Amino acid sequence: MSRIVLGVAGGIAAYKACELLRRLLAEGHEVRVVPTESALTFVGEATWAALSGQPVHTGVWADAHEVPHVRLGQQADLVLVAPATADLIARAATGRADDLLTNVLLTAHCPVVLAPAMHTEMWRHAATRANVAILRQRGVMVVDPDSGRLTGPDSGPGRLPEPAELAAIASTVLAEPEVAVRGAAQDLAGLSVVVSAGGTREHLDPVRFLGNSSSGLTGWALARAARLRGAEVRLVAANVDRPAPAGVPVQAVTSTADLAVAMTEAAATADLVVMAAAPADFTPAAASDTKIKKSGSGGLELDLVQTTDVLAALVAARTDPRQVLVGFAAETPAAGVDLLELGRAKLARKGCDLLVLNAVGHGLVFGQPTSEITVLSAVGAEGPVAGTKDRLAHVIWDATLRARSAR
Repeated sequence: MSRIVLGVAGGIAAYKACELLRRLLAEGHEVRVVPTESALTFVGEATWAALSGQPVHTGVWADAHEVPHVRLGQQADLVLVAPATADLIARAATGRADDLLTNVLLTAHCPVVLAPAMHTEMWRHAATRANVAILRQRGVMVVDPDSGRLTGPDSGPGRLPEPAELAAIASTVLAEPEVAVRGAAQDLAGLSVVVSAGGTREHLDPVRFLGNSSSGLTGWALARAARLRGAEVRLVAANVDRPAPAGVPVQAVTSTADLAVAMTEAAATADLVVMAAAPADFTPAAASDTKIKKSGSGGLELDLVQTTDVLAALVAARTDPRQVLVGFAAETPAAGVDLLELGRAKLARKGCDLLVLNAVGHGLVFGQPTSEITVLSAVGAEGPVAGTKDRLAHVIWDATLRARSAR
């Protein structure tokens, strides 16, 4: 069981921290909430205590014999502040220790993650940007806010990411603390990233289609990880019904033909391209304009043709020699067939730089939070590596960065 200090600063988004707290508790973590005095204006002490099952204090003098201003930071496995206001960020950047939360930030030996939430003008102000840069230089992982509705009629960047997003980030950092280091370093900053996700659908008629079981979870994890590490990220999503990762625009597509057009356009100016979507290999030669009806007791014959090989087409269209193209191979090897050999053959056939290989099937990978992957390149294989898809996304980006650096 991991010990988390959940810091809550005084912003309207403090209400979202209640749901974040419940998600962290549901994952089995012990959570101690440390709100600022201002935060208690939005959500009271009794709420935090009842939800967390832990005592709640804001000052350094309560239970002074236990020295909470030192012990909480020393004993935590993760300090997560959500929301982190402009004021809290400024005090943290200058090393202030004028309440319990800022004392915890100064004494923490564990990863520290701040999730800012504030009005757009405050987020974009030069002072806030400078304070965020200082914190990142010190190893603090600062999650860029989402864009959307703020208080009143205002809208723009500054919105706290949804609790599910923040809980996923927390779990990934707890499983792999080095992720916080990468997030603080912003090692993908300045790079343009395109990720495809989900499974395409090839319509037989207006209501029926050929498809697959891809959920888009891996593509979402890759987009989330790249954004955390500073990249400008674009998602091309085939039939994925879930909220977008914070700060990531999503282009929805349906068929493999749609996916090919969207990815060709997006990849033209991208530095890193990951084809995590599962395109259908076949499509009806002709789709019916009306719903196909049953006819007696007979079956239905389909005339199928091959779809565009999206990954191979992206490789063929590449003009930037430093662009790194990553493909996926979801295989179902028969008895006696080596999974690595299937992957190596596909890597050679597609011509991409890296190929992420995994075995799929009933109850494996598709729709599941975990996976096991091997990353293949022309010079060897890394893995197999198992873990959550969020954690594996960082493994894939690490390999992608190494491939780009080798150019």
